[in-house]
Amino acid sequence: MARGLRATPADWVTRAADEVERRAGDRALLTVASGASPSGPVHVGKLREVLTPHFVAEELRHRGRQVRHLHSWDDFDRMRRVPADVTTPGFEEYIGRPLSAIPDPWGEYPSYAERFQAPLRAALVELGIEIEEISQTSRYRSGAYRSQIRTAIERRDEIEAILARHRTRGAEAIETDAEAEPDGAGDLARFPFKPFCEVCGRDTLTLTAFADPVLSYTCDSCGHVGTFDIDTDTDGKLVWKVDWPMRWAFEQVDFEPGGLDHATPGSSYTVGKDVVQLFGGTAPAFVSYNFVGQAGMVKMSSSRGGVPTPADALRILEAPMLRWLYVRRAPKQAFDIDFGAPVVRLYDEWDALSRKAGDPAKRDAAVLAYERASATTTAGPLPTSPVVVPFRVLASVADVTAGSAEQISRIVGDLGHAHDSVADLEPRLSKAMNWTGEFVPLQDRTLVRTEPDAARLAALSEREAAWLTLLLGHIGAADDLDAMTSLVYGVPKLALGQSLDEPPTEEVKADQKDFFGLLYRLLVDAERGPRLPTLILALGRDRVRTLLGG
Repeated sequence: MARGLRATPADWVTRAADEVERRAGDRALLTVASGASPSGPVHVGKLREVLTPHFVAEELRHRGRQVRHLHSWDDFDRMRRVPADVTTPGFEEYIGRPLSAIPDPWGEYPSYAERFQAPLRAALVELGIEIEEISQTSRYRSGAYRSQIRTAIERRDEIEAILARHRTRGAEAIETDAEAEPDGAGDLARFPFKPFCEVCGRDTLTLTAFADPVLSYTCDSCGHVGTFDIDTDTDGKLVWKVDWPMRWAFEQVDFEPGGLDHATPGSSYTVGKDVVQLFGGTAPAFVSYNFVGQAGMVKMSSSRGGVPTPADALRILEAPMLRWLYVRRAPKQAFDIDFGAPVVRLYDEWDALSRKAGDPAKRDAAVLAYERASATTTAGPLPTSPVVVPFRVLASVADVTAGSAEQISRIVGDLGHAHDSVADLEPRLSKAMNWTGEFVPLQDRTLVRTEPDAARLAALSEREAAWLTLLLGHIGAADDLDAMTSLVYGVPKLALGQSLDEPPTEEVKADQKDFFGLLYRLLVDAERGPRLPTLILALGRDRVRTLLGG
């Protein structure tokens, strides 16, 4: 990334990095953090959780700071509900058990949690994001948090006082990806630590007594009456509003974002700022982020199923573009990702920004976002196509050729985009082919005729026959896109005795409309379609001659 240690002009990333440095001072190693509960597909909305600290870490690295990006997999969270796309009979029996202890319903991964972790890992590699992964299952079961658990239990009255104080400040937020604070009243009902049942593995327990170091409980699911020794047993975890601030202190986190629901009165971050002090730490710099939706959805939820994941998005968008969607807006700005027709305009906007970024005199906030999206300090520039062909051209040609990469390559060359091989068009070519095949409605696809429309050709008017004769008479000389465009638009001019380079009259414009309609009907049996010069070059002159009766 060709820029200095400080971002000029400033953006939200700059301001967040400034705050981290202000808090951390000269400490050698800075820590940014993110987390995700693999309760279902990690969707593109949750990608904001990872990208927000990533961009801040990158800015800090550009300033010469050493930074690690910790990503916690909350795989020790309980399963709260069965996701919509899981139809395995009896799967509800796993509700209440840790995500890491539940089998993959499709039998492809070691656990339910791993099923949803693996695709995100692969997507992050493509996006140039390097993270240091932490499994909370491993952390808890290894005993790493044993002293922190004891601190929480010993200071539970102080924790309860903090929680009670925040309850009076407003309605508690609904935190969709974390455990809610326990209900009830009294010392055990709001105990900061909860074991999993040693028989059925669920956390559906009623605590009945605590005689340090032993917790006694009754399992509401299987009826088991058991005990948990906090000094030796490990199959249990702190409740969320204690767990999160505990980790801030344990990992010395300097920056971590959270959804808007984590920053409202009574929610995790506001409570955590006080709770973390009991563990000898301070709250990290924090920004709240708004929702990312798919067009037509208000908010994405992993447990609902059917929402796009980062891997899905990367089938359509180049990696720098997907990064750009998140960095160009401040985290508090909500936005939608629409994989329909707006994708074409999005690529056009990205290509225009790429050209602008090539001019140092035009460097502004938009170009800074482009720079942040396009490269990382460790991976360098992210992959883009060596030969940049407009996405709309690739998609249009992919549509006409039914996705044949070799044919697309030939046609793109005919259209003036010289390249040595299909590889020069990647990764954009594959993404255009994916988009055309998966997101262009069937009614909008281009279906080229297999045989001439004999009836329509027999019914040509004298004017229409003259147009086709002129087109077919000159088509052999139109050897590139510019020449073909001039010919297609110029046939009605020639028919009226004008030259190709004369400006069109109103009569010519009316004839052009009728001529184009005729060509679409004869070539693709539709009223409209891809740009005719592109379509003709894509089909090839011989096939066009056949379909036009030449």
